[in-house]
Amino acid sequence: MQRFSPFELSELKLVYRILHRNLMSQPDLMDAEFLEALQSWLQYRAGQDGVNLADHAQWDQWLDGTVISCEDRLADRRVIPLALDSVPD
Repeated sequence: MQRFSPFELSELKLVYRILHRNLMSQPDLMDAEFLEALQSWLQYRAGQDGVNLADHAQWDQWLDGTVISCEDRLADRRVIPLALDSVPD
């Protein structure tokens, strides 16, 4: 967790938001160790600030000061098709 400590929290939030916004256009990000580590560290910091991580509105508010309703979040949700190279019979 300490590897992100030297950086400004506001900069780390910005990098996370940009990467997260681009998950659909850059699917390799979903498996990126850096993004996973950054998200874990930000969630740790948010928890220290009293954010309930199960509440998406609190997470959004902490990340960038905006709140997206569940209805809006679900309206923009897309299903990512899985490519199966070989399907067992």
